[in-house]
Amino acid sequence: MSPNATACSTCRTAKPLFPFTMAFQPVIDLQEVRIDAHEALVRGPGNEGAASVLAQVNAGNLYAFDQACRVKAIELATRLGIDCQLNINFLPNAVYEPSACIRQTLAAARRCGLAPNRLTFELTEGEQVVDLAHTRGIFEEYRRQGFQVALDDFATGYSGLSRLADLRPDIIKIDRALVQDCDRDRVRLAIIASLVRLGGDIGIKVVAEGLERREEVEALRVTGLRYMQGFYFARPVFEGLAPSGSALAGLLCPA
Repeated sequence: MSPNATACSTCRTAKPLFPFTMAFQPVIDLQEVRIDAHEALVRGPGNEGAASVLAQVNAGNLYAFDQACRVKAIELATRLGIDCQLNINFLPNAVYEPSACIRQTLAAARRCGLAPNRLTFELTEGEQVVDLAHTRGIFEEYRRQGFQVALDDFATGYSGLSRLADLRPDIIKIDRALVQDCDRDRVRLAIIASLVRLGGDIGIKVVAEGLERREEVEALRVTGLRYMQGFYFARPVFEGLAPSGSALAGLLCPA
């Protein structure tokens, strides 16, 4: 049996997966002072962290888990009344054939009334790309379907700028490891400012992750960075969406 057939059979015949659900964390648009997107983050049924869920993923349930995460995120977000972009993490090594493996996602989006252009799929930089051509094919198929694609944890992963050049994402998300204390470190701030300029030059949205302090926010605002995410604005909300008022309080009511 071919690897593709094996993967497809695994999705069709998989036993019920272990229980899991989602939390959602907002991405803030500083220019418009609004929530631009909510990122879906896997959680255990009692709000256990992602690690406790991912520890249960193995070669036998990887494909089914990736599919189930997408559907769960779409169904829960729409039930909660999401009115902006929905960001979903995905595992490229769990996608054997892009057009086939996206069918359940498309069906869930149609069923829930969520247009494809409101979905963004995030590839984590820490997720090692085994087959670059295959991953590029996934990105191309997702764009063809109307989705956006993002590189998450950018600047801390395996390939940095070379992966950006190869995959041409719509969005890059700068990791907390680079953002942390950027207001106190001119080198970090200069690197981020260069990424903001690069994003403008090549038409890629740049998001900073892991913002925890007002000083970091203000330093990044000066660079022209428009989109931010982190505990400063809102922690992930278990099976809920952060209301605009709470997520934006730090911007609307400066300390």
